[in-house]
Amino acid sequence: MIGKNHQPHPGPALYTDAQRRRRDASGWTRVQGVLAPVQFLVFLVSLGLILRYLATGDGLGLAQMSVVIKTLTLYAIMITGSIWEKQVFGVYLFARPFFWEDVFSMLVLALHSAYLLALWKGGLRADGLMVLALAAYAAYLINAGQFVWKLRLARLDAARWVAGVENIHDGLSAAGGAS
Repeated sequence: MIGKNHQPHPGPALYTDAQRRRRDASGWTRVQGVLAPVQFLVFLVSLGLILRYLATGDGLGLAQMSVVIKTLTLYAIMITGSIWEKQVFGVYLFARPFFWEDVFSMLVLALHSAYLLALWKGGLRADGLMVLALAAYAAYLINAGQFVWKLRLARLDAARWVAGVENIHDGLSAAGGAS
């Protein structure tokens, strides 16, 4: 069959067979699958509120509260993601397959946390807070893109794994049929 041995992407698989089993068995995988789109929805609403404030000067309180809610969802996904990483890879952060995503996540966390601190301490005026929130959101978008890319690679790995199993099955069938 044409393309039967085609590898969907070059390089090592994201998961070993044991890691894949732990990932698939972990309840935290489902939690991450729910929290990621919820966080993105909160981000979109918050971004709209921030842009509305910057364009019109209206809705500062809503914009500020939305960034707080976005930050809380970020903390939730980071904490549960760390637990997931521990279950799957044996470390809370910086597992080989997600090292650079975790490094960039630290920047995202720092920017969101700086927003909370500036809001709480009154360290920035309203426009400065909104600019800081936009910087945090830009970093979040890059980080989300990193994770979406890894999700795509994981799906390609799964396809490669299934193709490998089919090749083994075909080889066993051919060997059995030849005897």
